[in-house]
Amino acid sequence: MKLPPAVRLLAFGLLLLVIPAALSSPSVAQIGIGIGISVRIGPPALPVYDQPIGPGPGYLWTPGYWAWSDDDGYYWVPGTWVVAPVGMLWTPGYWGWNDGVYAWNAGYWGPHIGFYGGINYGFGYGGVGFGGGEWRGGAFFYNTAVMHVDTVHITNVYVDRTVIVNNNSHVAFNGGEGGVAARPTPQEEAFAREPHTPPVAAQVQHEHAASQNRALFASENHGRPAVAATAKPGEFSGRGVVTAKAAGAPYRAPAMSPKEARAPASGGNRSAENRPASPSGAKAAGRPFVPPNKANTANRPEGGNATRENARPSSEPRAESRPSPAPKARESAPNASPKPSAPKPQKSAPPKHESAPPKEEHKGL
Repeated sequence: MKLPPAVRLLAFGLLLLVIPAALSSPSVAQIGIGIGISVRIGPPALPVYDQPIGPGPGYLWTPGYWAWSDDDGYYWVPGTWVVAPVGMLWTPGYWGWNDGVYAWNAGYWGPHIGFYGGINYGFGYGGVGFGGGEWRGGAFFYNTAVMHVDTVHITNVYVDRTVIVNNNSHVAFNGGEGGVAARPTPQEEAFAREPHTPPVAAQVQHEHAASQNRALFASENHGRPAVAATAKPGEFSGRGVVTAKAAGAPYRAPAMSPKEARAPASGGNRSAENRPASPSGAKAAGRPFVPPNKANTANRPEGGNATRENARPSSEPRAESRPSPAPKARESAPNASPKPSAPKPQKSAPPKHESAPPKEEHKGL
């Protein structure tokens, strides 16, 4: 049926109004998690907890992490099982120390596991790569040596104990004093340049739900959250909830308020200079990782302090050298004045020379 021209024009006008609104209003998946967050205090240690059993085929484990609230500081986002985009693996986000602040490098989905600060998140994420499973065609196979799944209902399983990492570290950040001293490998840097997908909507909603739960804030649980992990995103009660066994390290209350601790945004996930990360804030959504250079080393704090110390002396000599140009200017001022006066002596000189010959002629006489 052919629509009247007026109706077609009206429909076209409505379309023009809807398209810009849709493009300018990012979905939760497009927003990403923790993009561009930088704070002056480091996160608490990762809590000790068990992994809840996987709810079914196609779910991938995403480790828990400490997120930040400008009002109340760090809060725990429980680890959870997420329906993964087919063929994609999850690179966890991490906190990276850089130039005196801790910047969040958000996680992302990609064909390979990238750099995640060397953080030992456990359950296949021992600091480098992922040993919890692999994609075979369109199905994900779980390594039950490190992953807790129901082998009765999930038959895509195998056992590879070589990926087990005997690492008891619970440090939650890379670089800086007390941080994990790890830098990306050339392979991880190559993976960083691959196309990435930001966290799915369920992950973003999961973090938001955690931010609304007072019991998950470090100021309340002192590093030992009652909900350390969940079987599915956003389900913070029921049989699928796992409580933390213990805090990863003694909790120390921050010496400053969250408002004071908040630092200017570092331009996204800057994993390259912490990530980084990247990192996924390094980074805009979908660009979570930028390989780190200086900040991803344990010596970074010393390097950072050295840089500041060197900057101070260099600035001091400059301050002292500022007066030195002034004397030069003063010296040049007198030199400048004789130059204009130089012609005067030259003009007066000829008369003297002219008078001199007559005297000599008079003597000759």
